[in-house]
Amino acid sequence: MSVRVERDADVERLARSLSEHEVRDFDLVIVLGSGLGSFAERLTAARRIPYAELDGMPASRVVGHAGELVIGELGRRRVLVQRGRVHLYEGWSAREVTRAVRAFCRAGAKAVVLTNAAGGLRREWPAGTLMRIRDHLALQGRAAVGAHERGATRVWDEELGRALELGARDAGVALESGVYAALPGPSYETPAEIRWLTDCGADAVGMSTALEAVAARAAGARVCGISLVTNQAAGIAPHALSHDEVVAAGAAASERFGAVLERAVPRLREVLAARA
Repeated sequence: MSVRVERDADVERLARSLSEHEVRDFDLVIVLGSGLGSFAERLTAARRIPYAELDGMPASRVVGHAGELVIGELGRRRVLVQRGRVHLYEGWSAREVTRAVRAFCRAGAKAVVLTNAAGGLRREWPAGTLMRIRDHLALQGRAAVGAHERGATRVWDEELGRALELGARDAGVALESGVYAALPGPSYETPAEIRWLTDCGADAVGMSTALEAVAARAAGARVCGISLVTNQAAGIAPHALSHDEVVAAGAAASERFGAVLERAVPRLREVLAARA
């Protein structure tokens, strides 16, 4: 599958900076959500590049988003890991939120694994539940770059999703499946909003991922993802919600989350090789 990236001077500038920093020869990108950054420690022969060194790379100020790229090996193949993303609620535009994934596609990424911390809408899913993203509800009031492209409405790749499930099976970790609802934030949802989202078919809710998914798919990359349910949503959880809880839940689930991704990577590559 060829990779298409809408011409954008800022994307070109960032892609050029990636090349200058020798971020190349990779076909798989993993974007890490809040509290999930420790997965990067699993890479060998790793090299870290702070966002400040990359021309045009937006950097988040949210706790739990480290702000660096890690290029290294996992299963003897090069993988690019993004630790920290920017969000609409910080004041960034949709083009800025998706700039990194579009630049990664320009630099050679064939598949993008998007991860996030999310609130759970299923009463039977406790904090720490991992959910393979089967589809999403884009409720952020912004159109993703490339949303008009053919195929951009079928974003989440079933073959890659199955590879994630097989990786979870190999790791002996339960992996649920569901729909992720993306809201603009930065506030947590009210109980009434949670009831509405549940009626709409959502299983988890957060403030990221959907725009990146559509932009990466429109660029020709294949997309899959995992949500970590860090807390039960308002009206379900018996206590007030906080970002500290999100980060702490990510740390508590990091070993299971990392085991799933590490074992899924070879299976993801098998899927990519079959379509090459």
